[in-house]
Amino acid sequence: VQLQASGGGLVQAGGSLRLSCAASGRTFSRYTMGWFRQAPGKEREFVAAITWSGGSTFYADSVKGRFTISRNNAKNTAYLLMISLKPEDTAVYYCAARFQYSGSPREYDYWGQGTLVTVSS
Repeated sequence: VQLQASGGGLVQAGGSLRLSCAASGRTFSRYTMGWFRQAPGKEREFVAAITWSGGSTFYADSVKGRFTISRNNAKNTAYLLMISLKPEDTAVYYCAARFQYSGSPREYDYWGQGTLVTVSS
């Protein structure tokens, strides 16, 4: 499966953005989708994930209550709605896919190219 992330941009603290991850291929609905981010000089970290049916979602503690992951299998697209953004949310955001949930970026098989989110104070 090929993934393409979009929707990043520059936003003021307290603002919101919605990221999209468009997938190609007919097996999108079989994959758990994850969002990760990487800030300059830091390791890539888990942000959120959603199982193939959307029945289970997982979030990093740092984004709980502010970010919402969702998916539309009919559109082969996953989303990450981010509200109450903080400067520390600034990073390149990546979407990724694998068959089962994992919070480790090393265990994901497919990756999008990343989209930059910059939150100004």
